[in-house]
Amino acid sequence: MEIYQATMEDLDGVAGLFNMYRTFYQQISDLNGAKAFIKSRLENGDSVIFVAKNNHDYVGFTQLYPTFSSISMKRAWILNDMFVDANARNHGVGGELLQKVKEFASQTGAKSITLETTPDNETAQRLYEKSGYKKDDQFYHYHLELRES
Repeated sequence: MEIYQATMEDLDGVAGLFNMYRTFYQQISDLNGAKAFIKSRLENGDSVIFVAKNNHDYVGFTQLYPTFSSISMKRAWILNDMFVDANARNHGVGGELLQKVKEFASQTGAKSITLETTPDNETAQRLYEKSGYKKDDQFYHYHLELRES
């Protein structure tokens, strides 16, 4: 298996995984929309995407968005999306993606990596905790949903 930073050459493979990721979270399948979204991220450099491939098959991905910690005056990363194809689960793909993210964050001088998952996604929670992530009990997180115009 190889894990590397995705480029435009990986657009179709990443978009397919991204579409499956969205349907996992009860969104309607929209492969064209997924492709357009990922293409825009890659073209604009808005995010960093790592992809896992087994032979020529795309089996997982993770997408990071940059942010900054004002208190520490350092870069931080938000691990916003992570997905492993159902056929590739329980083979270490998720752990290897998290390790690649950690290496990347260290190389970019980041202070931290933040992520969130749903309370019922216990499989992901176990993986994150096994990989050293700690559940935040220091801060409350708030969210404001904005209407689409």
